[in-house]
Amino acid sequence: MLYQLYEMNHAAVAPWRTAFEAGRAYWDNAANPLSQTVFGRSAAASLHLFERLTRRYAKPEFGITETTVGKRQVPVRQEVIWQMPFCNLIHFRKDDDAAAKRQEKVLIVAPMSGHYATLLRNTVEAMLPSHDVYITDWADARNVPLTHGKFGLDDYTDYVINMLHHLGERAHVMAVCQPSVPVMAAVSLMSEREDALLPKTMILMGGPIDTRRNPTAVNKLAESKGVEWFRNNVIMTVPFPLPGMGRAVYPGFLQLTGFMTMNLDRHMSAHRELFWHMVEGDGDSVEKHEDFYDEYMSVMDLNADFYLETVDRVFVHHDLPNGTYAYRGHRIHPERIKHTALLTVEGERDDISGVGQTYAAHTILAGLAPEMKHHHLQLGVGHYGVFSGSRFRKDVVPVISDVIARHKA
Repeated sequence: MLYQLYEMNHAAVAPWRTAFEAGRAYWDNAANPLSQTVFGRSAAASLHLFERLTRRYAKPEFGITETTVGKRQVPVRQEVIWQMPFCNLIHFRKDDDAAAKRQEKVLIVAPMSGHYATLLRNTVEAMLPSHDVYITDWADARNVPLTHGKFGLDDYTDYVINMLHHLGERAHVMAVCQPSVPVMAAVSLMSEREDALLPKTMILMGGPIDTRRNPTAVNKLAESKGVEWFRNNVIMTVPFPLPGMGRAVYPGFLQLTGFMTMNLDRHMSAHRELFWHMVEGDGDSVEKHEDFYDEYMSVMDLNADFYLETVDRVFVHHDLPNGTYAYRGHRIHPERIKHTALLTVEGERDDISGVGQTYAAHTILAGLAPEMKHHHLQLGVGHYGVFSGSRFRKDVVPVISDVIARHKA
């Protein structure tokens, strides 16, 4: 019922949003002498804030059209090269095929955790100059018809294996945050099967491999509540007339509410600052704020099966570090990974995946030779700094590139 009320409220506010934007255009119009006054700019800022706070934010675009290879600017085209109901595989194809053929393939597995894959835009941009980059583009579950069936943690693992098979030889896989667990499961299964298309390197970045180590507030909440609490309190049914009507999901608007309330004071301060930046005519600060929140407030529904299984198996029962993680009833054996090098990356101030949680992979991969294991702790960054920002580009990317180069053969 709450999902239906949310959709009804969004529809009911739509005419007001249109009216407020028309009002903003009036107060912003250079032909209106009041637009140059504090009163006029305050009116325009107030109307614009209402529109931004009540709109539904569309899926962002990557907007990557070129990169630098060596000293040359190379055009980049975004292509969907593999499709399934819950995910597309995007290739950032360089127009200079000769340069791309010399580069190692890197599959970036984006988190299915509420935000779109575009949250990793900075990751893609930083990897593009030296690597042939692919990324998972997970679907908004509210748009996937019930006829396509359920999607759980094991299906996620299947998707990763199938994408690696599609890429073929000379591939490396990078899991950012949440997918660290199913990616390790996928590589474990491929190792057991002696799969010829095993990735050369597995890069795990800020992932919840063992959330018992240095647990964060997010980890403690999941463990204290248990999976049934989440089933009863956050799982809803997609309403008519959306394509996925009838599908059980964790709605994006509920996730966004959780994201915002965790740091409510900071978000309120940011929007107060936005108001005054607009009044003062500080266009650069306004653009920076809107770019961030256009991405932050763009959220998607998660399939209930995947979400609840992740809570239960990763955060409550710790199946992977306990050695009880199973794929379709078959217990996986990470210790059989012997030919895929490991790189773990953590952020010193990560408040989502605490320091040590990703490094736990080194213990779990007991069969991997020491010279195949690598770790990098990035000082001075939080969770997002593990895969984006200036320190990521300056300090983390060179480590990733070096490990890939050392184990590409």
